[in-house]
Amino acid sequence: MFTIAALMALGEPLISIPKVSRGYPVLGFFTWRWISTLGLDHMYSAPIFLGMLVLLAASLMACTYTTQIPLVKVARRWSFMKSDEAIKKQDWFVLQVFMKGPSLYAFKGLAGRFAPIGVHIAMLLIMVGGTLSATGSFRGSVTVPQGLNFVMGDVLAPVGFFSFQQMLLILKFTLTDSPWIIMTVEKSHSFTLIFHYATLWERALQVTKDGEGPFNLAMAPIKINGDKKLYGTFLPVGDTNAPNVKGISMLARDLQSIVVYDLEGKFAGIRRPNSKLPIEINGMKIVIEDAIGSTGLELKTDPGVPVVYAGFGALMLTTCISYLSHSQIWALQNGTTLVVGGRTNRAKNQFPDDMNRLLDQVPELIKKNTSVVSEQS
Repeated sequence: MFTIAALMALGEPLISIPKVSRGYPVLGFFTWRWISTLGLDHMYSAPIFLGMLVLLAASLMACTYTTQIPLVKVARRWSFMKSDEAIKKQDWFVLQVFMKGPSLYAFKGLAGRFAPIGVHIAMLLIMVGGTLSATGSFRGSVTVPQGLNFVMGDVLAPVGFFSFQQMLLILKFTLTDSPWIIMTVEKSHSFTLIFHYATLWERALQVTKDGEGPFNLAMAPIKINGDKKLYGTFLPVGDTNAPNVKGISMLARDLQSIVVYDLEGKFAGIRRPNSKLPIEINGMKIVIEDAIGSTGLELKTDPGVPVVYAGFGALMLTTCISYLSHSQIWALQNGTTLVVGGRTNRAKNQFPDDMNRLLDQVPELIKKNTSVVSEQS
């Protein structure tokens, strides 16, 4: 557990800090290549972290099977002591004189013995959920212009341990929610365990090419000169699967005037949205129909989240139950003497007082001459 905590403490800051420059390595050799090779930038899905979780899970299961379960079996078994010397060896005992009485064994707080097993199971659930998150999560982001549909399977991609997979077959997506949802920034919605967030609101252009379209082109903000923003978009032309895709670039500062560049990046002209005036570029007639709104969406699906939440809920409950004291009491009659002893795993200072108050309520048929009370630590 200390090793896992150390790995988490080491990997958590490296997830968000900038990459270490190769030209300025830390301690003369520690560069971003080392961090990437060791998986420190994605610690929760790194093989070394998952391996430590497997070792911890194996240790917990071994402890549960070899220690906790036998203790519960012993605690549930009625065990009568056959000699008063065995009772006197307990943490607490008292001698009182009664006329007669049978042998006795009693216990309470058996849930306190079961709780450690529940704690181990809860920790295993948390680790299983974390492993599911690391191996079965999908995430993606997309900017969707107004009126544009997109396929979730084209956006979502595996993350974590299986992120090296380049191709993924999505067999079926089902939507059970209402088709009309009012989305706000940072408020999540879900479609059958696929959560999506509206991250930002931006602009998009509706463009026609040689009468085809309109094409909805999302405009991405480009920061220049400090806080000033320049919006840009790109209309691909030709084979979009080619390694060097060419297209028409469009830039705007206030979305009132659109600057258009040809396939070679040369200035081609300026048009206003809704002007309906075509601009000819490399034999193609381009018309900027309108400037519309668009939103950025962050999509993710994580099958381990319900398991992790269930594990933490069970961990909190079983941890509270584990603080219950498991107390045991033995009584053995030897002639007219009844030897009573007991022990508890918690509240050891309170246990003798509780026993004395309990024995004070027991009626004595023969008046005793002496009463001896002693405690053994």
